[in-house]
Amino acid sequence: MTSSPRLPLLAGLPLAVGAGLAIPVQGRINGALGTRLNDGIAAAVVSFSTGLVVMILISLLLPRGRAGLAKILPAVRSRAFPRIYVLAGGIGALFVFAQSFTVGILGVALFTVATVTGQTVSGLLVDKLGIGPAGRKPVTAIRVIGCLLTIAAVAWAVSPRFAATGGTPGMSAGGGAGPDGPAALLVPLLLPVAAGFLMSFQQAMNGTATVHYGTPIAATLVNFVAGSVVLWTAYAVKVSVAGPGNPLPAEWWYYLGGPMGCVFIGLGALLVRSLGVLVTGLGMIAGQLLGSLALDVVLPAPGTIVAPATVLGTILTLAAIILATLPWPRGALRR
Repeated sequence: MTSSPRLPLLAGLPLAVGAGLAIPVQGRINGALGTRLNDGIAAAVVSFSTGLVVMILISLLLPRGRAGLAKILPAVRSRAFPRIYVLAGGIGALFVFAQSFTVGILGVALFTVATVTGQTVSGLLVDKLGIGPAGRKPVTAIRVIGCLLTIAAVAWAVSPRFAATGGTPGMSAGGGAGPDGPAALLVPLLLPVAAGFLMSFQQAMNGTATVHYGTPIAATLVNFVAGSVVLWTAYAVKVSVAGPGNPLPAEWWYYLGGPMGCVFIGLGALLVRSLGVLVTGLGMIAGQLLGSLALDVVLPAPGTIVAPATVLGTILTLAAIILATLPWPRGALRR
């Protein structure tokens, strides 16, 4: 087992934010590809498959990648970590499923709040249980307050999209009244909450595997293998039932979603050992909001409006994350 040095908070947190910046870019690309193909599952298959190709090339061409590749089977055979950890990529596939099947019902805003809520709550739990390579981290009052403020700030930041898409509870994706009002959203809402909740476990599993592989390259490769198997199986079932969608586009930029996934999965696997699962997840949430805001300003989608609530909510999110991650002394809240 190769042990890499731990990064200090001031170095690791900006990297987590940087990894989060790739998430909205990937979402924009995969969303456009899904529209072009008229098939969300096919878009996810393309994204995971291109990411898998990138990770295979990296693993074969880089010396560190080849070294990690040689350690995968020995680590699994010796049970250096629970074997179920090699299936962590299936959680990424579940997230893509949730994105494909519920964004049209819930809207982007409610989907974002649901996944952030699940990820933030599970980040506290995973750190408390010590599942990740950083070990146990206490659930302090300040960390809980910081997490609650993060959820509230994200909800504020994305609130203008509710009005823009008609995505208030009880409304359908087209802006019309839903058949059962808020009750009709309950089941679709549970899927992104569950996907967000499991993301923290995915990061912990990847981080633990990275410690034994000696490099996040191997952990990222295993993720893309597992996720690709799940998605290709789902796509095969879909094609057998409904037939294929539109042909693949010729434009090269439609195929950048997978490489973007390599960035945030690999950095997440690297950072959880130093920062813990909660701090890594919060940093990525901050990067996701900053990246979304930058996209809305530089490359706005049709109908996009950058509202003051979006800017102020993003700033409040950064403040809440600082509150949750700073090494406050014991008893600071009581004082």
